[in-house]
Amino acid sequence: MKNRNILYVIALALLAASCSSAQGPTGDPVSPVQGLPQGTDGYPWWNDTVFYEIFVRSFYDSDGDGIGDLDGIIEKLDYLNDGNPATNTDLGVSGIWLMPIHPSPSYHGYDVTDYYAVNPEYGTLEDLQDLIQQAHQRGIRVVIDMVLNHTSSKHPWFVEARSDPDSGKRDWYIWSGSDPAYAGPWGQDVWHFSPGGYYYAIFWDGMPDLNYTNPDVTAEMQDVVRFWLEEVGVDGFRLDAARHLVEEGTVQADTAATHAWWEGLRPFYKTISPDAMLVGEVWTDLGAIAEYVQGDELDLAFEFDLAQAFMDSALEGNAYSAAGQVKLTSALIPGMSFAPFLTNHDQERVMTTLAADPEKARVAASLLLTAPGVPFIYYGEEIGMQGGKPDEDIRRPMQWSGQLYAGFTSGVPWRAPGEDYQAYNVANETRDPNSLLSHYRNLIALRNQHAALRVGELSVVRSTDVALYAILRVGAGEAILVAINLGDEPVSDYSLALDGSPLAAGTYLSASLMGPQSSARLVVAEDGGFSAYTPLAKIQPYTTLILQLGK
Repeated sequence: MKNRNILYVIALALLAASCSSAQGPTGDPVSPVQGLPQGTDGYPWWNDTVFYEIFVRSFYDSDGDGIGDLDGIIEKLDYLNDGNPATNTDLGVSGIWLMPIHPSPSYHGYDVTDYYAVNPEYGTLEDLQDLIQQAHQRGIRVVIDMVLNHTSSKHPWFVEARSDPDSGKRDWYIWSGSDPAYAGPWGQDVWHFSPGGYYYAIFWDGMPDLNYTNPDVTAEMQDVVRFWLEEVGVDGFRLDAARHLVEEGTVQADTAATHAWWEGLRPFYKTISPDAMLVGEVWTDLGAIAEYVQGDELDLAFEFDLAQAFMDSALEGNAYSAAGQVKLTSALIPGMSFAPFLTNHDQERVMTTLAADPEKARVAASLLLTAPGVPFIYYGEEIGMQGGKPDEDIRRPMQWSGQLYAGFTSGVPWRAPGEDYQAYNVANETRDPNSLLSHYRNLIALRNQHAALRVGELSVVRSTDVALYAILRVGAGEAILVAINLGDEPVSDYSLALDGSPLAAGTYLSASLMGPQSSARLVVAEDGGFSAYTPLAKIQPYTTLILQLGK
């Protein structure tokens, strides 16, 4: 047990005292599917997975009402992964994360009104189970967004709690008779007036926080977790606002009680489904993130500093940020228990951040998909979709073709597609071997085929040119060297060096997995290090070089 303060112990006791309470609706559980991969070299299955984040409302509309739906995702599963490793027309991802699918009064769904149901705009519980079944048949696992920190203010629990101070649901939320008058972590109002008193809601007044010092709340949300794992058959959860779960007075993030709650949940959900995966949104600095993934809380956490470093290096054409941060992340989070990404549904899209430069987007993809950890791709990034604030424009319909409304719907879409959809779309880029989509497909295929790119130990290689990012991945019986010219000029007067690595001493030749073939010999010293290595006389701008090393 971690050495945390007394509130940590209290929270553990509350969790231990709770038991499964009200039973949610039941559905027909998805049958286990044999043959899904279980992990390489002792790592869990998710370390062999590339995930794809889907906003259901915007992915594909199957019925013409202008809103994406679960049946639409089923129709497009072969685009994500057709289940045949011999083909190269699919993206090759083996995991999908569905943004909120529960009933909600909002378009985004992060204010839930029923934790045991599917948003009727997206389909039914049976549709979701069909999606999971068909995804499993293609080797794709499915995780869903789970919003445990707060409910909608329109959730029946909160409606009852607000209207009746004597209700049993009153203490499911956090109340004060007077305004405590302190702000939230980013200066926002967190105490909101109602006729029955002030209630706490860290994000806005439409999302009141649940009170996890109440064992009944813990018991209920445990049952929610059990329902989706056991009755529905999802493979895990993406946890929204994971660092804000339990407040300790004015301390509203990363509290000891929050860590304790997640630590207590772990044996509960692992008993139900030992292979279930929890990935947390812990949007903060790396040191705080590392606390959540020490083997007794979450399985993974998104690494926001690494995402920023990848984007900075791609934008600036300078390897310093990416090389430094990937090294630091790998050192502070052992076991590759982190999830790298480029941007997500809350952030300006990759192409917009990178000034609509597809070459910079290509090298950003190379940084992500050769890195350690479990990569996540936001839908549409692979074709170069653009989008900035407001959030609705970051979550526009997927651009499938140059047809009306980007081929997303036969009706009128809930949001207009991006203006550039006739240039950047799946149909166009599928036919172009040099497109951004083809680059993503090739990178994912290499990651799927070469275990060293998934679970190989990382060594950051020094380069004498600031534009050249280089890493070595060694593991699962192979060694792979990655060199990426992030700049817009050729790199010619350079060399690579490494002080030590898991490589055995000797002389190595290389086979090119991506980029030009190298005939240079790599001489490795007894400590696994090398110096003055120049794989190519010249590395062209925005080139990704992936070399498999062998004696």
